[in-house]
Amino acid sequence: MPQQQSSEQQEHLELSAFKGKFDVTEFIGSISEKLIAESKADNGPFDPKPFIRSFEAAVDKLIAVRKDVQAKTEQMEKSVRVAEREYSKKMVELNKGFEAVSDSFAGMESRMNDVSSTAIRIGDQLETVHIERQRAQAAYDLIDFYNQFSKGDTTRLDALRKEGRAGRRQVAVILRRLNTVAKEVDLPNSDKTREAIEKYCEKFEKEMLNLFDRCYRKGDPKMMHHCAQTLLEFNGGASCIQVYVNQHDFFINNVREAPTPVDNVLWKSIADPDTTPPKSEIGLTELFAEIRATVDTEAQIVKAVFPNPPVVMQVFLQRVFAQSIQQHMEQLLHRGSEISDLAYLRVLQLVHFQTSALVEDLKAHELPQTSSRTPYEATEFRRSLSGAAPATSAPASAAVSTMLETAMEELFVPYTEGQRYMERETKSLATLYSNLLVNFARYHKAQKGKASMFDRMVNQISAATVATANGGNTTSAQAAAALMRFGVISSDRNTDKLSEEPIREEDGMPCVDVVERMLKWHAEAIGRCVELSPTNDVPKNTSTLLRVLAEAIGTSYIDTAIETALSRIDVNDTKSEPNLHPLAIVRAVDLICHLWQQYVTVALLPLASSSVTIRRDMVVFNNQTVSRMETGANALLQRITEAIINWLSAQLTKQKRNDFKPRNDDLSFARVNTEPCILCCESLEKIRDAAKQNLSGKNLEVFLTEIGVAFHSLLLEHLRKFPVNATGGLMLAKDLKSYQDTISTFGIPALHERYELLRQLGNVFLVRPEILKSYITENYLGRIDPSLLKPYLSLRSDWGQFEKGFDSESVPDGTSSGQGLKDRFGRLSVMMKELESLKMDGISMGIPAIPTSLTGTFSRSFGNSASST
Repeated sequence: MPQQQSSEQQEHLELSAFKGKFDVTEFIGSISEKLIAESKADNGPFDPKPFIRSFEAAVDKLIAVRKDVQAKTEQMEKSVRVAEREYSKKMVELNKGFEAVSDSFAGMESRMNDVSSTAIRIGDQLETVHIERQRAQAAYDLIDFYNQFSKGDTTRLDALRKEGRAGRRQVAVILRRLNTVAKEVDLPNSDKTREAIEKYCEKFEKEMLNLFDRCYRKGDPKMMHHCAQTLLEFNGGASCIQVYVNQHDFFINNVREAPTPVDNVLWKSIADPDTTPPKSEIGLTELFAEIRATVDTEAQIVKAVFPNPPVVMQVFLQRVFAQSIQQHMEQLLHRGSEISDLAYLRVLQLVHFQTSALVEDLKAHELPQTSSRTPYEATEFRRSLSGAAPATSAPASAAVSTMLETAMEELFVPYTEGQRYMERETKSLATLYSNLLVNFARYHKAQKGKASMFDRMVNQISAATVATANGGNTTSAQAAAALMRFGVISSDRNTDKLSEEPIREEDGMPCVDVVERMLKWHAEAIGRCVELSPTNDVPKNTSTLLRVLAEAIGTSYIDTAIETALSRIDVNDTKSEPNLHPLAIVRAVDLICHLWQQYVTVALLPLASSSVTIRRDMVVFNNQTVSRMETGANALLQRITEAIINWLSAQLTKQKRNDFKPRNDDLSFARVNTEPCILCCESLEKIRDAAKQNLSGKNLEVFLTEIGVAFHSLLLEHLRKFPVNATGGLMLAKDLKSYQDTISTFGIPALHERYELLRQLGNVFLVRPEILKSYITENYLGRIDPSLLKPYLSLRSDWGQFEKGFDSESVPDGTSSGQGLKDRFGRLSVMMKELESLKMDGISMGIPAIPTSLTGTFSRSFGNSASST
């Protein structure tokens, strides 16, 4: 028998211990925890019997618990089955009850639908009968009133009119219909009746308008609303609106006898193109501030008084634009046009800018459309009898906004329609540019050279005209008078000449600052063009203004300066040193072209994006303009180069025959360089300084390269003309060293080898005859055929002593050493062949060729931007 379990083990074997989460390991450990402790306390061998007895007892207990649980479970399942059967029975009974109720409701709904259909039919019949009755009653009343008017009796209408607001509104409707019927009735005495109805209508309208006016002056919005509503039903309310608008204090007060305030600061500076365009004018600002305040107040009054507020606001604002704003605008534009085209355009832009802001502010006062019909007026009979309903505005959520945009457009149409604005804009730009370039044009006109025979005759006769005015020859006076009649000369020609200022050299130089001012003025015109032109016309107008700018900068400014500079450069003039001042023109053209290209790309072309055709035409035109300026600059630079080369050539001609074959005197040894060398080096230094001051980048490199290569060719040809002795060889070496040092300051690597070759070529006059052959086979000279060096070697004063031996040794017959020397000298480069064919003219020896033409220099310099555009 298992031992009796302890109280702790009993707790773990209760049914409540198995509720919730159950862990077998934890359960076994809990019931054997005490046994494990006792086994550890006992020092003897492990005894499993207590554990076996304890677990046997626990198993017996668990079996008993399981039997109890199974019994309870079976009992509960029986109870659940019984409850389910009872629940099913109740649900069946409830479903039967719900079905009966549903059937009852279905029958009731069917009966109600039948009743509703019958009621609707009865309602329609009643409505038809009611409408017929209303028609009959209205027709009876209308005929009755008409008969009373035919008899001259208006007692009933007078009484109805005195019944207050409802009576007056009913009278308004009756009179409107009587007036409509009277125009259609053709009966005896109908004209008299029609005349009586019309007079009564006029009398009624005057009374209502007088009542509205009295209420307006008293500030009674309720009675004003009644009058407006009554007149709306009478004739659409147009007369009431006109009375309200015409008698408004704003329009009465704005008819001022005193002149408007003058903005002296604006009018003093508005014609100056260098000042910022004005954005406001005192009088206009005050007027617009008054309009804003008035509309703010008026919107509330109109909404409270009139049944159709949007219509009233439209009439009021149309009057504001057509009277107040337009009058002030015309005054401003008239004063601006008297000053200049620029002042006129700036005023136009100012008014447009301020008016646009005003319109945007006024759009916030958009008023809702309210119903203008009374229940009495809403019947089909009244609408059919009177034809169309009273004239009311079409319901639109943005009626006032649409009207404001239309009013603003109509305000500026007289000044911007067609080509009016663009003609004024182009004329203004042309005037500004011509005034800016007046001294520039005078200078270049004076530099065009001698006048023709006819011009001289005109000038002489013009002078005679002045003399005649002072008591001169009568014959000359007659000739002058004849030329005046034919328009050849003007009577005030002498006055113009006397008033001209002296011509200065700086007036004729193109300047970047001037072009920046021209672009600034043009940018202002473009801004006006975008603001004042319709959106679809912006690309076309931008293209037009681009051509005006191109005519001013490209033709009148750059082309004129280049043409004058070209005409002043005499390539064949070797008596005076060439003027390097035109290089400043080239520099100015370079900077102006960069500035032009950036302005067109950034500011103008984006404005033509909406029109692919116009944008393409603008790009082509822009490239042509830039190309024309580049071509002119290239031609000028080429002419300068030719003049410089001719001048250097002329200086070399000053070389004396015996400069390199002097007598052995102290004077020859004391002299450092010959006179032509000093003159050429001084000129080259001036050319270098001027070029670096005015040119940069590729332009500077090509220009200096051209000068260096051409002068190198001159020196090669120059050295072939003078005999050289030992002392002269030293002089020649000094000259060539000076040339080399001067050219090295150009900073062009391609020229260094050329002048080093030239210096070594000069040394052939210094080496002893026995080492001459080895000298010319080394370094740079070793790459040259000796036959090409022979013209220079023959200039040695001792050449006759070893010429024969030098030739025989230079071209040996069959020996191995001779064959090696022949192979050495036989390796000619392509450049040497060109040198031989061109007789040493302009091509260096043994150095790769460098292009000597400046054509296209500026295209490479900044033409890429134009083509990329």
